[in-house]
Amino acid sequence: MSVQERKARERAVRERLIVATARELAEQQGWDAVTTRQLAERIEYSQPVLYSHFRGKREIIGAVALEGAAELAAAVRAATSAADGPRERVYALAHAYLDFAARNPAVYDAIFQLDGGLPYAQDDTPEPLKDAFSALLECLGEVAGDGVGPGLFTETFWASLHGLATLTRSGRLPPEDAETRVELLVDRLAMV
Repeated sequence: MSVQERKARERAVRERLIVATARELAEQQGWDAVTTRQLAERIEYSQPVLYSHFRGKREIIGAVALEGAAELAAAVRAATSAADGPRERVYALAHAYLDFAARNPAVYDAIFQLDGGLPYAQDDTPEPLKDAFSALLECLGEVAGDGVGPGLFTETFWASLHGLATLTRSGRLPPEDAETRVELLVDRLAMV
């Protein structure tokens, strides 16, 4: 292994450590606690080392968002592939999405709420974000119904899931009716 290859590998390891530490800190204490100073202390590197990887917190949020989007896509695909029939796949998708949002609130915020400097729904949207949407589209496209494009239906269903996730987490929706809300969403929107 050349010196250049070793340095590139070490750089990639440091970058993964920064992202993992930011994610852990955000999940424990919220995104306000994620500062370059805090990160530098936790990973035992200087702030200039952090800045050699990321220009600031915004880029770190973006890196967490990309990692989280890949995990969300994998969770949705795993859940939907294990379900039999279109209706069951849509239920599985809804539960996988909402479970991901509940288990990973800081990551979910990085993907959907915070400014990580990432373009959405554009030609230059990063692949993990496109893939997360594709994971939803793969399942929801088959239940869009006549006269509705699968992309538009997926956006609408996704927006509904996002609303359920954020309103439940903020305490604006009582948790005891969570399953009924999912049933309503699937029964009223999905044409199965």
